[in-house]
Amino acid sequence: MRQSLTLKAYDLIKDEIITCTLEPGQQIAQPQLADRYKLGLTPVREALQRLAQEGFLQTIPRFGYIVTPISVLDVHEIFDLRALLEPEAARQAAIHGSKEDFARIMKASEFSYTPGDRRSISQFVARNAEFHRSIAVVAGNRRLAEAMYKVLDEQTRLFYLGLNLREMTREVFDEHHRIAIAVSRQDPDEAAKTARDEVLRSRDRILDALVSRQSFGGQSAVAVDLRVETRDI
Repeated sequence: MRQSLTLKAYDLIKDEIITCTLEPGQQIAQPQLADRYKLGLTPVREALQRLAQEGFLQTIPRFGYIVTPISVLDVHEIFDLRALLEPEAARQAAIHGSKEDFARIMKASEFSYTPGDRRSISQFVARNAEFHRSIAVVAGNRRLAEAMYKVLDEQTRLFYLGLNLREMTREVFDEHHRIAIAVSRQDPDEAAKTARDEVLRSRDRILDALVSRQSFGGQSAVAVDLRVETRDI
């Protein structure tokens, strides 16, 4: 029973961290979490220990826990990796895909969200990941697809940060649609270029969001030379 309560606390807290309900840099108040979830302090404390081991939280001596800040370096590392993986996935999908595959990719690109609506944003984030994964699957390289899954999971918190701060339904929809069209036309070079352009624009949106919320994680989270955002990848 105690293990199931700890797992429940873990899932609830992790979800609030990933969706930025618990903001980067925010102090964790264990009694408040226990009260909100209707759980005891023990399962909450054990869940927090696990989340700290996994890197979602940081331990501050004589202070407790804070949500791990999001830094400019985090953004660049994640999007550098996406910029390596996604163009190649799009290129290979354009080469190896069938008409049925292209139809599924096109359909998967057609989604949006309602700004400020948490449920709508959650559905959007899930469908965004599924769109990019669908291209990786059609590419036909299992290891490439697995690497894509991992980096997309890592960027989830960054994506919520951007969606929570700025409405970008139209631009994201258009970007996905352009990728789907390029892949469906079986144009490998254009598919790769379009995918890379989308990654870089997405990176810049997240950086803009991070800079506009410098309180996230304290000054250390943004005390990075922002000129690196224009570097070549």
